[in-house]
Amino acid sequence: MKLYHKLSQISFLKKSYAFKFLFVAFIGIHIPLIGILFFVLFFEHSISPSSILVFSLIMTLLATAITLLVLKRLIKPIATASKALDEYRTSRKLSALPTEYTDEAGLLLCNIQESINEAENFINEKQDLIYMLSHDLKNFAGNPQGLAQLIISENPSESVKNMAELICESTNLQFRYIENFIKLLKEQDEVVKVNQEVKTVLFPNILPFINEQVEQRLLDKNIKLDLVLECSEAKLKIDEGLLIQVLVNLISNAVKFSYFESEIKVRIFSENSKLIVTVQDRGIGFDKNQIEELFKKFTKMSRLGTANEGSTGIGLYLCKKIIERNKGRLTASSEGKNKGAEFRIEFDV
Repeated sequence: MKLYHKLSQISFLKKSYAFKFLFVAFIGIHIPLIGILFFVLFFEHSISPSSILVFSLIMTLLATAITLLVLKRLIKPIATASKALDEYRTSRKLSALPTEYTDEAGLLLCNIQESINEAENFINEKQDLIYMLSHDLKNFAGNPQGLAQLIISENPSESVKNMAELICESTNLQFRYIENFIKLLKEQDEVVKVNQEVKTVLFPNILPFINEQVEQRLLDKNIKLDLVLECSEAKLKIDEGLLIQVLVNLISNAVKFSYFESEIKVRIFSENSKLIVTVQDRGIGFDKNQIEELFKKFTKMSRLGTANEGSTGIGLYLCKKIIERNKGRLTASSEGKNKGAEFRIEFDV
């Protein structure tokens, strides 16, 4: 940016990015000519034509190399603008681009900076509004629930009691939906702010945390969890906490759709320069034409588990977002209904 800044101080170059390139190219073209003139005019001895030719070629190559290096530095504003936009798009990292320049590149920098600021303000205002509305909706849902509980406490007739209980059940469902919606917003915000630094993930260290979070679910259905660890560590761009969250969600999903006294197998291994994690169950499975629907938020495929467990419709969506944001790939496969399912995570290592 220093060269661009210095050229922008020259009055006739200030308002045109193209003129800056033409100016540098003009100087670069005339360096060989000036060198040849000095060589011919001030060299004391007689000069052979071959000497002039060799000198001309050397000066031309030198001038071309210098000009290309200068032009490469001159496109720095475009590279800076592109990097800032890409960092905001992938990790919502805010930039501080210069906005004082008046040529085409300067206007690009200014427009990108203003667009990033406006997008960030819009996102923050939208989230604040949604959180406020969600809080108010919980209050509205709480009023009929309170009245229904008051009716139940008065020992009404069986039919009235049943209707009051239905009201309580309906409002509880509303509460869960609102809480899941808020959770989705918060976790989406965490996903886009992931750290893209490469870290060494030690799998023996994270397995106890996974076991702890899924243990009760496994006990409830008497399901065996078979953890096969064929790779002890890997350098990944995903945070250990996010990886634990994804694996817990995938195992919990497998438990939900597995039959009592069945088995879930988790395998972590490396193959063809990839780290691969698979979560395989013997549960209800799904049709191949339903794979795309699986990873949509609030998917229509939200189903009750084998023990009538409810579903929020956002778990697999968040898993896929987390993995993809961290340069990985999450896929699902099944041979069909009641033939189990496999979820597969792949990272380049």
